[in-house]
Amino acid sequence: MHKISEPAILYFGTPVVLISTMNDDGSYNLAPMSSAFWLGWRCIIGMATTSKTVQNLMRTKQCVLNLPSVNEVQAVNNLALKTGMNPVPEAKQSRGYYFEPDKFGVAGLTPVPSQKVDAPRVMECPVQLEAHVAAIHPIGEDNEQQRGRIVTMELKIVRVYLEESIIMENDPNRVDPNKWRPLIMSFQQFYGLGEQVHASSLASIPEYKYRSPDIEIARSIEKSRQPISA
Repeated sequence: MHKISEPAILYFGTPVVLISTMNDDGSYNLAPMSSAFWLGWRCIIGMATTSKTVQNLMRTKQCVLNLPSVNEVQAVNNLALKTGMNPVPEAKQSRGYYFEPDKFGVAGLTPVPSQKVDAPRVMECPVQLEAHVAAIHPIGEDNEQQRGRIVTMELKIVRVYLEESIIMENDPNRVDPNKWRPLIMSFQQFYGLGEQVHASSLASIPEYKYRSPDIEIARSIEKSRQPISA
C-alpha cells in the first residue's frame, strides 16, 4: 500500500563529499555535502549560494572533491553545523550553524597539496578528485522564494587519487567495489554499504567502454584557473 506523502526533503541516499576550497585570504575551507552525482569524469553538485564553498568556487573556479569512507564518519560529523561564512547567513543561524574558520582542525583532518588546483586534498579520504568548474546553473528560478538561492555546478575532474587499499588487484585504473565502502547520507543520517545483493548484468560491459575524452584532456591541464560561463 502506497500513501501520498510530502517529505520536507527527498534525500534518499548519496555518498558524502568533503569539498575543499581556497578562501580569499589564502586559508582553506572544508565543507561536507551529499547532493552530488557523477557522469564520466564530470561531477554535478548542488549547494546554496550563501555557502562559503559556492562563493569560493565562483571566485577560484576549482576545488577538490574528497570522498570519505565509513571510517571517516566522525571527522565528517565534526564539521556539522559549522560554516566558513562570517557573519553566518540568517538561514543557517536559524538552523543552529556557527562560524568556524579552521575546518580542517575541527574535523581532525590533514590538508595535503594538490597538483592541478590550489585547494588542498584531504589526506585521510580514500578518494580525492581535483576539479575545475565547467559551468554554473541556477536552480528554482521559476519560484520567487527560491530564485538566486541554489545553484548546481558542473565540475570537470582533472586528477584522481585512489588509496591503494581500494584499487582492484592487477588493474590500477579500477576501484574494487568489494573494498570501497563510501559514507552514505540518507535523510540526514549516516550509513555504509552492505554486501552485494546480486550480480549485475551491466557489469558485463567493460569499464573502459565508458572512458571519457576528459581523461586525455586532464593529462595536459596545468595548475591554473579555468574560465567558465555562469
